[in-house]
Amino acid sequence: MAKDPVRVLVTGAAGQIGYALVPMIARGVMLGPDQPVILHMLDIEPAAMALNGVKMELIDAAFPLLRGVVATTDVAEACKDVNIAVMVGGFPRKEGMERKDVMSKNVSIYKAQASALEQYAAPDCKVLVVANPANTNALILKEFAPSIPEKNITCLTRLDHNRALGQISERINIHVSEVKNVIIWGNHSSTQYPDVNHATVIPTNGEEKSVREAIANDNWLNTEFITTVQQRGAAIIKARKLSSALSAASAACDHIRDWVLGTPKGTWVSMGVYSDGSYGIQPGIIYSFPVTCEKGQWSIVQGKVPFCIVEQMAMAEQHFIISLIANLRIVSLQWQG
Repeated sequence: MAKDPVRVLVTGAAGQIGYALVPMIARGVMLGPDQPVILHMLDIEPAAMALNGVKMELIDAAFPLLRGVVATTDVAEACKDVNIAVMVGGFPRKEGMERKDVMSKNVSIYKAQASALEQYAAPDCKVLVVANPANTNALILKEFAPSIPEKNITCLTRLDHNRALGQISERINIHVSEVKNVIIWGNHSSTQYPDVNHATVIPTNGEEKSVREAIANDNWLNTEFITTVQQRGAAIIKARKLSSALSAASAACDHIRDWVLGTPKGTWVSMGVYSDGSYGIQPGIIYSFPVTCEKGQWSIVQGKVPFCIVEQMAMAEQHFIISLIANLRIVSLQWQG
């Protein structure tokens, strides 16, 4: 029996990440090769013409799974009955702007979008925040959409997770699918901590072994590997003169696919989720943990912190809290407005 289509919202759909993401969704990369979708694409009024161009290309591509396209600048229309919301749109930091200026713009954007999601989206809507600062934007969205369950609001750290997998596979010259169970602790920022202490490799026709054993170079793992993952986004901007788009879109698909369809047995992934106090992280903040997913629900994997990285985890937590406190006044003023 044919499945009912799933409605997927992509905000900022005319932008770089959105343009890379929507064909992946339409082709089944996000929800599987047998799941029809209806794409809801939202962008700002100045991008309306470009957004319509993206819609035309989706139609021209004749994707078998694509059952409809809504392209709009109206947030209520965009959010109507959506089952999944991928929040890509956000105000970018420009030269000469301070972070508080960006946050003020994003609070306004996320206030409107969160209110529309709460009012018009499907009751079980799953939300993934991609726009930076992703952890903070996810928390803002939750503040303005209190009826959306806490476990249904997440942010993207899968890109960092995938970057870590890629660095390991390149280092020992094996396919990236043969590496698993790295962990990204903290925020999608340079204060994150990429952790390989429980990661393993399973080479084709080989024996499973720890990443540390396979690489046999703790100095590289404790220094260059960590900074490369932490600063990969900046390196891509330097090389492309543009921020990561294709890899971010692919990671968003990975995040939603595993959340909805489940993680493979014995494998965890990194997701920015609401802290329940696990690992001593302050409850209620959005923090990247190792998680497994089953039947559309994520669960934090327990017992995976070596003593040697507790300090780094605490630093990542503290960075987020400091950033949050600095922006509380902005959020409060926007809430009152």
